[in-house]
Order: sequence, then structure tokens, then C-alpha cells
Amino acid sequence: MSVGDDRTEGAVSVQGDRTGIEVTERQPDVVEIYDTTLRDGSQLEGISLTVEDKLKIARQLDRLGVTWIEGGWPGANPKDEEFFNRARSELDLEQSQLVAFGSTRRAKGKVDSDPTLANLLNAGTGTVCIVGKTWDYHVTGALQTTLDEGIAMVADSIAYLKGEGRRVFFDAEHFFDGYRRNPEFTLAVLEAAAVAGADCLVLCDTNGGSLPADVERMVGEVYDHVGGPDGTAIGVHLHNDTGCGVANAIAGVRGGASHVQGTINGYGERVGNCDLVPVIANLSLKMGIDTIPEDRLRNLTSVAHTIADLVNFTADPQQPYVGATAFAHKAGLHTSAIARKPDAYEHVDPASVGNGTRFLVSDMAGKSTLALKAEALGIDADGKVLGDITETLKKLEYEGYHFEAADASLELLMRSATGWEQEWFRLESFRVNLDHRSGSGGRAWTEVAVEVETEATVKLWVGDERIVATGEGNGPVNALDAALRYALRHDYADELSTISLTDYKVRVLDTGRGTGAVTRVLLESTNGEQTWSTMGVSENIIEASWQALADSVVFGLLHPPSGAATS
Repeated sequence: MSVGDDRTEGAVSVQGDRTGIEVTERQPDVVEIYDTTLRDGSQLEGISLTVEDKLKIARQLDRLGVTWIEGGWPGANPKDEEFFNRARSELDLEQSQLVAFGSTRRAKGKVDSDPTLANLLNAGTGTVCIVGKTWDYHVTGALQTTLDEGIAMVADSIAYLKGEGRRVFFDAEHFFDGYRRNPEFTLAVLEAAAVAGADCLVLCDTNGGSLPADVERMVGEVYDHVGGPDGTAIGVHLHNDTGCGVANAIAGVRGGASHVQGTINGYGERVGNCDLVPVIANLSLKMGIDTIPEDRLRNLTSVAHTIADLVNFTADPQQPYVGATAFAHKAGLHTSAIARKPDAYEHVDPASVGNGTRFLVSDMAGKSTLALKAEALGIDADGKVLGDITETLKKLEYEGYHFEAADASLELLMRSATGWEQEWFRLESFRVNLDHRSGSGGRAWTEVAVEVETEATVKLWVGDERIVATGEGNGPVNALDAALRYALRHDYADELSTISLTDYKVRVLDTGRGTGAVTRVLLESTNGEQTWSTMGVSENIIEASWQALADSVVFGLLHPPSGAATS
């Protein structure tokens, strides 16, 4: 169907914007970004945020420049209560505004005595977001009240909060399911909310089952009915159960939504909410729509990775725009071509979102590929050095290294081939002791408790000083890391404070040798701005772990975060 075909309801006339992407007549010039990571995102299995975590995440969201930060549901639990209390004095937001979330008044209740509405007001935010039913099935089944009362619950609550001087967003729960089954009732709820003074009607795909074509059509119909240029603003809140969360958000904007709710990295219940990272990038860079301040787009990668670290989840390397492999090119035609014409193989400039181009190098790489990699890293390597690197690379990969997955170790290898030596420390030796004790009262099926204590000692040189340091941990890597950090604490404390390990993987390379097999250890580390991977290979898993750990620390000291002082 061509654009503007008369079979399309509310036909769109299309014009080109600055990116060449078609623009619908309903599509706004500005879209407010509403982040609900602190509430909806925390419902993902495995995430449990402390109040301190929530405050740190809120600061990152403000650094990114989202318009709204939903802080949680005041009164629902002690954490959210404490968060809003502390936010008053501890959150100094420059760009974003804090929002308190709650529900409408109870069925047959009164707004001036409703505890949820009272908690919303007591939270002290200038903006509140309330959720209400727009699917008749939920009103009669879950709330067990009449449809008229369901409408009144929404209208009364909004009017009351507006009367108390609050900006009010209305989250139309189960909108898309309700609109499919009983559009008259769903529209009646939205009409009542608009008349009561709602500042934005947010259409929620609560079950996450909608597809882009339906989202664009339904949002467009609501936009025409109660929105429009002079009507109430329309927003969307999408989940990702069909894998279409981001696409649905884009479709909603094309239908007229000027407000998009979601979470950083797509965290959320079940399979998650729509990921605001590609939503922001797509709207800003592909569609020419203003979302966050233009100068904050470069914070997108570091904010996504920092929040992943704060929720204790490994950042997805294949996440669009900000993943470690989002702009990674393997040896071959791509790497040669991209050096001459970057836009031939990269859909946007990686720097626009704070990411960068990476050339992946393996044992198949030739001198030309390594030359490109060296140039990208700022390493001055002549033909002989490149030849030496090529031969060393092939030998090491034959032994089990896999430098495509260990970009930081590859860089250190290439630098060493030019005669460079890291100056921070020189290892003399290390030792790891594991104390294993058993007792009673442990596993139910053995009734034996196991207590394991690990201690590591490192002997190294920092300049002309020999240092012996001991560290304890919950395993060899943790203990070695503690010992190394303790040894370097006087000289590089500030630099090391920014470096943290985020992932540890072990792979057995030749399983036929059983416990004598060669193992490959892969460590992932971050300093809040950059994420890097290092690798070690040995028949001894602790030796392999040390190789990866030492490389990780050296790389972190070589590339401190912006603004950090170096010794």
C-alpha cells in the first residue's frame, strides 16, 4: 500500500524530514521521554534496588536528560517512601523532573480520604501519574464494580489532583486490549480523563501483545478523537512481549504520541518494557524529533552501561546503538571499506551516541586489517611490527586465545609489540590458598555445610618498591583482585576506584583431557564510561584468571574515564 492510499484511515501526507524518513501528519516535532526504570524496570526478575541505587540511577537519568523520572509508588513500600523523602534533599536534578506514581481512588470511595491519592500528594512532586482501568473486562471482573463507577474513579481522581495543583498523567491500563473489545467504553474513560484535566493520556499495552500496525492505527484514532493539535497530549507505554516494544513506540509516535514511557535497557516485568535507548536514538537521529537535549545524546552509551552496572546486570553487547558490538566490524571487506567510507557500513556515527567503531581481529587477519586496528587505537606500527603481531596472534589463537572477544587484551598485545611496557606494576609471584571446611546443617540432601575461605597473596614491584599484599575473597579471582588493589592502593587508589569487574566466564577448550584441559577465562570490566574485555588461557584456571585480571587493571589504568586524574 503506498503512502496516502485512500484505503488508509486518516491518510497521511508524507514529507521528508532532515533524515529522509517519512513524516506522518500526526507525528510531533517533540517527544517527551518518561523513564520508569525505578518502578516498572525494578519488577524484572533478579533486580532488587536499594534506595541508594535508585538515587544513583535517577542522577544518571538526569545526566541523560530525560524529561520525566518516575520515582516509584509512594506508600506502597518502605523503600519508595524513603526514596521520595530523601529525594527532596539529595536529588538536585538539572534537566529531569520527578514523578510519583499511584492509582485512582477506590471503587465507591472518596478522593479526599483515599490513602493512595494522599500519598501521591505527600510525595511532594509537581507531577503525578495515576493508573486506571480502560478495559471493561477488568472493571467488572477485577474491580467488581460498574462501568459508570469505573469512569468516575478516573475522572474524580484526576480532578482532585488537578485541584491540588498537580500536573497529572493518566496511564490508561490495558488500553489496547480494551479498545479492541469495547472501544466505546475505552474512549469514554479517556474522554472523562481529558475533561477532568489530564495533561497526558498514556495508552498502555499492559499485556505487551500489540503489533506496530495496530499501535499506529489505534493511537491515531485516539489522537483524532481527543488529541489533535489543540487537544490533550497522547502518550504510549509499551511492553516487549512480542519483541516489538521499540517498534511499537515508534509506531505510536507516528500515530501522534508526543510522550513515550519506557525503561533504560528495556528492564521490566516478564520480557521487559520498551527500551528507551534505541527509542531515543531512533527518534532523534532517524526521525529528526527532539527528545533529550542534543548535547546529551553522547551520554547514551555510558548511561546505559552505568545503569546496567547499578542493577547488577551485564550490559547486552548487541544492544542497538550502545552495545559493545553495535559498531564492531570483523576482518575482511568491511574493515577495509569502512576505513575509507565509514558511512558505507555504519548507519550512524557511533560517536553521536557515545560509542565507537571497533575492528575485530582474529588469526585470519592480515597486515592491512591490523594496520587499521593500530590506526584506530593510535598505535604507530610499521610493517615489521605488524608482521610480528600477525605471527604472534596466529600462535596465541592456536593455543586458545580468541581476541575477537578480548579487545583490551588485543590492544595491550599490539602495544607491547611496539616496545611499550606498562609502568604501573611488575609481578614477581602470586599464591592462592583455599580453606575448605565441612560441618553439619548444610545442604538438605547431604546435611553438610561447606565453608570456603580464599586468600591470595601477590608480590610485585611498583617502581623501585617491592610490595607484598594479601586479599580475601569469595573465590580466587575475587581474592586476587583484592590483593592487587591493596598492593596498588597508595599509588593508584583513585584510578582503581573507577574500575569494576562485571562478568567472569570460563570455557574448557579441549574437553577430552578432562580436568587437565586448557581453560579460557574471559573478564568484562567497566569504569562507568567504557566497557572492555580481557582474556587469559592456561591449563591452570587460576593462572588464566590472573592473566585476564592483570590485563583488565592495566587497560583500566591506561584508559581512565574522562575527567579522572592519573598518577
